[in-house]
Amino acid sequence: MQNKTRLFVVGSTVSAALIGGFFISGPSEKQAIETAKKEGFTAKPIIPTKGDVPTIGHGTTVYPNGVRVRMSDPAISREKGMYFLRYHMNKDADRFNKTILNVPIYQYEYDAFIDFTYQYGMGNWQKSSMLRNLKQGKYKQACDSLLKYKYAAGYDCSTPGNKRCAGVWTRQKERYKKCIGAQ
Repeated sequence: MQNKTRLFVVGSTVSAALIGGFFISGPSEKQAIETAKKEGFTAKPIIPTKGDVPTIGHGTTVYPNGVRVRMSDPAISREKGMYFLRYHMNKDADRFNKTILNVPIYQYEYDAFIDFTYQYGMGNWQKSSMLRNLKQGKYKQACDSLLKYKYAAGYDCSTPGNKRCAGVWTRQKERYKKCIGAQ
């Protein structure tokens, strides 16, 4: 059963743990697992869609030490892939939380938007209409704005029958459904 009370985020996961769960501090474990499933797993680096950058594990483009993934990098284990995913999502959560301080939000809205930042990056989040709408208390419009992000390397991934990046559009629709379900 989903919580029907919007909660406030806090700037760090440590303070949330001390408060006892009245605040959202980061992506839920359920969201980390969902993101891993959506991203899939590759032991060796790949370029997931035309025009994209190399990824490894569950979509990792930059290792925890700050080095970008290269096609020549060695294979990794599933465990290491999950470590990279959680590290990246938690690191993003600290930055993400600062953008929505004092904005009440459901955990499942938070999870949809933090999953967006994992795929599209903090820069796209910070300039998005999703964030602007959240700050104005326009929750439905914030969810609707997810559907604006349907391009990969300039190609419209919502084009029916496309085999180039259909997964990008499918994932956006899933995020939208999760987000709008809170409304």
